[in-house]
Amino acid sequence: MAVLDVNPTRMELNKLKDRLLTARRGHKLLKDKRDGLMRKFLETAKKTAQFRIKIEKDILNANLHFEMARAQTSKQIVGSALLIPSQELTVKVSASNIMGVSTPSFSLKRKFNSSENISYALSQNSIYLDEAINLYENILPNLVKLAEQEKTISILADEIEQTRRKVNALEHMLIPNYQDTIRFIALKLDENERSNIARLSRAK
Repeated sequence: MAVLDVNPTRMELNKLKDRLLTARRGHKLLKDKRDGLMRKFLETAKKTAQFRIKIEKDILNANLHFEMARAQTSKQIVGSALLIPSQELTVKVSASNIMGVSTPSFSLKRKFNSSENISYALSQNSIYLDEAINLYENILPNLVKLAEQEKTISILADEIEQTRRKVNALEHMLIPNYQDTIRFIALKLDENERSNIARLSRAK
């Protein structure tokens, strides 16, 4: 390891000892943070993977109902039925905190354009279209939740990587450099002290 470019004095030695102590404390805190984030990452990733499988099955079921509706009704009728939206959707974004890391929290807000949840004539369309729309509506909040979880996983992964680099820098660079410099200064001071004793002995 490298010896830092400092004056080999007792004052510098004391300063470096204090810095070494602080670096060791920081190293322990960062390691604890990294391990905690890793546990949370793995837990969230496992839940998200299971949640995604469920949503994919729900989407497949909704798509099947929609295809059945298209098979029983003309393309033009289905297209006109879906032309006018029956509601407005907005996603509100707030922040939550995981071990000092800011992660997003999404919430879905619905605003219906009329007292009816549908904007087409029931008599002209298949019941499969009604079922498909209901299924899609039920899936939508889960899609927003899935987006929140996957964004959280991405943020945690980035934070884990940054924390890992800091831990490695402290463990393999800064702390060893402090230790080597402290040993170097201590040896230098001992050498100077022996030289002074030798000079005093010769003077006597």
